[in-house]
Amino acid sequence: MTSREIIQARLNHQGTEITPYEVLFEPLLYKKLTEYYKDENWESKLLRKFSCNCLTVDTVLMKPFDAIYAKDGYEALWRMDKKPWHLETPPLKEPTLDGFDFPKADRFVTPILEDKTAAIKAYNDDKEHYRIINMGWGVFEHTWRLRGFENALMDMLTDEDFYFEMTQKITEIYIAMLKACEDVPADAFLFGDDWGDQRGVIMGAKSWRKFIKPCWEKIYTEVHRQGKKSIQHSCGSIAEIYDDLAEIGMDCHESVQPEAARMAPEEIKGKYGKKISFWGCLGSQGILHFGTPAEIKAEIFRLRDLFKDDGGYVLAPAKPLQDEMPIEKAVAVIEALGELNN
Repeated sequence: MTSREIIQARLNHQGTEITPYEVLFEPLLYKKLTEYYKDENWESKLLRKFSCNCLTVDTVLMKPFDAIYAKDGYEALWRMDKKPWHLETPPLKEPTLDGFDFPKADRFVTPILEDKTAAIKAYNDDKEHYRIINMGWGVFEHTWRLRGFENALMDMLTDEDFYFEMTQKITEIYIAMLKACEDVPADAFLFGDDWGDQRGVIMGAKSWRKFIKPCWEKIYTEVHRQGKKSIQHSCGSIAEIYDDLAEIGMDCHESVQPEAARMAPEEIKGKYGKKISFWGCLGSQGILHFGTPAEIKAEIFRLRDLFKDDGGYVLAPAKPLQDEMPIEKAVAVIEALGELNN
């Protein structure tokens, strides 16, 4: 089987002898690993590539304002010298769209059209790997980019009509961006929208169902109309809305932080593994941070065995391996993945 066929089978809840995996590295750690292996091509020699991303579609469109600040596609002002970026000034000071020049979809669709020819060729030429279009930030994240995080949460409670109007406009833009990608022969869209913290859904499941769920139902419907899969990134604990996500068409949850409440791999596999797939589960907050190299390897092999027979899983760290990670732990991850399918 090709790498693409393996992931296709897994996301269709079919077991495969080979366990697909993905691992990403922050740049300083990648540089340290290159120095450790004394080989610029160490990654391609030691790790199998299962997926590829030839097109990134986003509304960030950061424009430098000066040496420190930049503005995104919605004119929010960000500090770029912090990790992660820090939202300095959201564009909507008050809960109203009156007088606000809400961006037209063309502003974000035009860059897609400019980049698409190369992406189509790349995807058509690559029959080996599972092909993903990265859609960047999601609906909830866009609302707090426009209003600020605390304000967006308060708007859900104190100005429902405004918050609903804001989400509908964002969703319209998002779907226009998806439609601009219709002829790109990708297998899936990867979306970002962080709904969870360590305890549960940040805005509460009730507010998520009222405001956010209808938007994503429209988005996933468009994805499936194109014959593609929906892979949804969200940090934190979102197990309480897994049934909702399965209902509206989320095919796979990416990240899957096992340290968050009710997100242990065994638990979510047992309760939801026949409805949705999982991409992640290797804990960036737990085993990768506190575990020994031997414990990290053991956890990787345990995750392989847990999902091997009935699929629904791509093994990956919940987050890219961080720059601060000790080199011996990063090497343990690489060695375990290299041995995973022997």
